[in-house]
Formats: sequence, C-alpha cells, structure tokens
Amino acid sequence: MAFRLFVPILAGATLRERIIACIGATIGIALTGAIGGLVLGNGPHVPLLVAPMGASAVLLFAVPASPLAQPWSIIGGNTISALVGVIVAHFIHETALATGIAVALAIAAMSFTRCLHPPGGAAALTAVLGGPAVTSAGFLFPFVPVALNSLLLVALGYGFHKLARRNYPHVPIPPTNSHGTVDPPAQLRVGFQPEDIDAALGALDETFDIDRNDLDRLLRQVELQALVRAHKGLLCEDIMSRNVISVDEHTSTESARQLLLDHNIRTLPVVNAETRLAGTVGLRELALASGTVGSVISPAATAAAGFAAMGLLPVLTDGRSHAVIVVDDDKRILGLITQTDLLAATARLQAADKSSPEAVR
Repeated sequence: MAFRLFVPILAGATLRERIIACIGATIGIALTGAIGGLVLGNGPHVPLLVAPMGASAVLLFAVPASPLAQPWSIIGGNTISALVGVIVAHFIHETALATGIAVALAIAAMSFTRCLHPPGGAAALTAVLGGPAVTSAGFLFPFVPVALNSLLLVALGYGFHKLARRNYPHVPIPPTNSHGTVDPPAQLRVGFQPEDIDAALGALDETFDIDRNDLDRLLRQVELQALVRAHKGLLCEDIMSRNVISVDEHTSTESARQLLLDHNIRTLPVVNAETRLAGTVGLRELALASGTVGSVISPAATAAAGFAAMGLLPVLTDGRSHAVIVVDDDKRILGLITQTDLLAATARLQAADKSSPEAVR
C-alpha cells in the first residue's frame, strides 16, 4: 500500500482537518500559556498552567464535534476534576490510593454534572501529584490556574473555529417542520425512528463518542448516499425542464406574480444583466411586495446537470424549496427540477425496480 500521511483513524478525518487541528493547537496552547503567565506571573508554577490542557487541545481542535470537546465539558470537566483531586489529596495521604480514588471520583463528578472530559482525569491527578506548587495553592488551584486556563483555551478555540468556519460549539440541530405544525418534517416520517436508535444503542451496550442527534443525522445521510448510489445513472439533466420561465431583476413584482399564475408554477428564477442566475422568487416573496423582483429575491438552490438527481431529495423535501435550478459553470440556467419532477422520476424508478428480474425473484 502507498504511504499516506495522516491516515484517518476517526470517521471523517482528512488531511485538511488535521492540519487545521495542528494550527489551532499551536495557537491555542501557546496563547493560553502566554496569557496565563501574564496574569499569574513567571515562576516554577507556570508549566502547570498547561498541564492537562494538551489533551484538552487535542479534543478541542481535532474533534470539535465531540460531546467531550464542548465548552462546558472542557471548563467544567477540568475544574471539577481538579477540585475533586484537591479534596482527595487533603484527606488521603497515601499517594497510590489517592490517585485512584481521585480519578474515579472525578469521572463520577463529571458524569453527574454532564461535563465528561478525558483530560479531567489528568487534572485530578495533577491535583494529587502536583507537588509543592499545587499544595501551596490549596483550594485555589482548581480555579487558578485550571479554570482560568480552561476558559482561555475555550475562548481561543471558539475564535479559531469561527475564523476556520467550523461549527463550534457543536450544537446538532434536528430538522424542524417549517409549516408551523406539530407533524415531524417530511424526511423524518419514513425510515427509522428515534426509538430505533435508542433500541440499537441499548442492544450494542456500548458508549460512543457522538451526539445522539448527530448519529441520527449521519444515519439518514447514509440512507441518502445509498439511494444516490443505487440510482447514480439518473442525472439532473435527465429529468429537468429545459424551457424555463424566468425574469430579470427589473421585472415588476406584479408581472412576476402574473407569470406564476399563468404558468401554474411556484418558483421563478431571476437573472441579472449578464443573464446569470441571481436568485429566485415565489409567491412567498411576491405576495405583498411592490416594485421590482430584485428587491425581494431569495437565494436559489442550484445543481449541475451531471449531478445525481436523487441527491436533490434533502433540498426538495425541506419544506421551503420547491425547485432546484440547474446551471452551468457560469451560473447560466440550463433547466429546472421541481418536486413533481423528482417525485415522478422516483415513482418510475420504483416501478422499474419492482418489474426487474431481481425484484421478481
């Protein structure tokens, strides 16, 4: 096998992600130590400012989506564990026994306070084994430097991830019904249900480092990818409408409304002076609008002609988008695919699958 640098050991890991993690860890740890040194002054206690933070940085910058890498996990996990370690060291003077009990109680405390964080075990050990610097700090140690260090690292991580356009803190957002009713979104009404995930996790009897909502989202994406793969020969260009009714940005909203009614359509692509796609308008935007359509334009959902048609399912079932505009590399309109187009193609494929020899057998 050819040698590959940074062979992924985690699902979704890429070379780009690992490089970003390395850069983030460099900035985060260096600035945390520097700022901590400015606050507390230089001296033999300075290395303790970053003692358990190296492991926290691995989680924060390498796997920011992990539940163990979220702000409360880092701040609460390190601080609470350090406090547990100080308390244990105060009452138990046998080092070997104190270290075991400190880590065990730290795990329990983090679990009860919902801030489980692996480096918290290191923070508890540091409180027990830290030597004179920790002993002299006493019950102040969990707060300065541990809590201070954790706060600085999280703040720097937050800023870094925003600049890198990564989602942090990671908050899984489940699909919602855009129509304001209590029904689940269309994509959640078929296939597996939340209780199926709970049953599967119970049957496996293991703990996984992934949020349950992220697991739901991942499994639904797997379903979609399997569907796309099964029908990868069906492309957008195969099912798109080619005679597309469009307007330019200077068309009046009244004229645009009339076009929607005359052609019994729900979405109008809008083009700019260079005849490139600028966005779309529909009855939602035009209902009470006046002036030109350029003032009420919305971003358009787009796809390439060679894109797998089944890959449009998430867009056309989100409860908001009624059509996807097929464009070329210059953003010029080639065609349009509506929910009806995709539904008709899906029904045709299903009928073909049922009549195939494999389906008969």
